[in-house]
Amino acid sequence: MSDQTTPVEVGPTEDGTQLRIRWRDGAVSEYPPRYLRLMCPCAGCVEEMTHRPLLDPATVPMDVHPLTVEYVGEYALRFDWSDGHRTGIYPFDFLRDIALGT
Repeated sequence: MSDQTTPVEVGPTEDGTQLRIRWRDGAVSEYPPRYLRLMCPCAGCVEEMTHRPLLDPATVPMDVHPLTVEYVGEYALRFDWSDGHRTGIYPFDFLRDIALGT
């Protein structure tokens, strides 16, 4: 992980509809909450060997949102989701890779 892919700020957008991450290199990424939840990289959501999605999108509420966001060491974020899911650890590099439109 590059130091440039370290978040300096994590929080909701002004209108509260997306999660915004400001990165050390000045880039800004915004994520719809449901998109982030569907992209969860944990073993319960993605098959470990094939990386095949296990999470059925129909089971994720349209209004799912993070209740809390916390840093995991100096390499990832973990979300406590409103649907009760909380085991996904999202590495910073992964978050940069899945950013929409950045």
